[in-house]
Amino acid sequence: MFWDGIVRRHAGSGDGGEPITMNEIPEREPRSRLKIGLALGGGAARGWSHIGVMRALDEAGIVPDVIAGCSIGAVVGGCYAAGKLDELEAFANSLTKRRVMGLLDFHIGSGLISGGRLQRLLEHDLKDQRVETLPIKFCAISTELVTGHEIWLTRGSLVRAIRASYALPGVFDPVLVDGRWLMDGALVNPIPITAARAMEADLVICVNLNGEIRVRGTVIQNYESRASTDEMEIEEALSEPRRWGIFPAARPARRQPDAPGMAAVMVDAFNIMQDRIARSRLAGDPPDVMISPKLGKMGLFEFHRAEETIALGRHATERALPDILDLIRDSQFV
Repeated sequence: MFWDGIVRRHAGSGDGGEPITMNEIPEREPRSRLKIGLALGGGAARGWSHIGVMRALDEAGIVPDVIAGCSIGAVVGGCYAAGKLDELEAFANSLTKRRVMGLLDFHIGSGLISGGRLQRLLEHDLKDQRVETLPIKFCAISTELVTGHEIWLTRGSLVRAIRASYALPGVFDPVLVDGRWLMDGALVNPIPITAARAMEADLVICVNLNGEIRVRGTVIQNYESRASTDEMEIEEALSEPRRWGIFPAARPARRQPDAPGMAAVMVDAFNIMQDRIARSRLAGDPPDVMISPKLGKMGLFEFHRAEETIALGRHATERALPDILDLIRDSQFV
């Protein structure tokens, strides 16, 4: 096939270079062929679609040399690089609403969930894996607490790197890595194209889990702040003392029927944040090809819908394959 020698399989695919460290860009290597990179974005349960993406690319004979993953993208990318995608897919397809709830070890801490149960699941298959010894170059994106530094985890425990990348603030506890408290990489780089290019990928394919979910926010000027009906009633009552000079007790404000719940606020805030940051990063460093699964109807925390989500990732990739293969065919490098 025309792409023979351009793409390769897992076995014997090590690059042979020196391992890279946190925040360190690898040294230049002699080029002998096109290097393909994948940038797998964040998006919680929507990230199961990454599995479908990897399956479709594999079947087309396209295996990446470099994977940069953020949040759930780090989970799928790390498992793929370690040769454990089958195990991850079986786990995802086994999830039900009841089992998802059983994996959430709630506690009082930096987040609602300690993450110990999920860590034990990862360790079952990835316990002894180190990032720098994976057959495919891998990088997990995380964010340092307080400073906001973007941290590229490129060596050390694979499980710890993955955990640090998906530690969503307020939900999971941050993870201590080499003296730094780290949390979800989606806060700074939800689709890590820059990291894939820094690891010497010539052609970068990115997976945007929020491409169909963009809120397309704008600026609304001269917006007037008006008191609600309940607030006006309270102010009116307090301004008219009774005959004996005592102010009447204010009626407690009624909860507005359309007031959003905590879960809705968290989901919308996460969507808005990811949309704004992703648009900015994509404008500054666009990918060569972007795969955008149609995930508009998928909830951020609907992990039990893995089969459907994986299928959407596969379909999106199959639609993009002609462009990807044309790009590989036409790409030239010195």
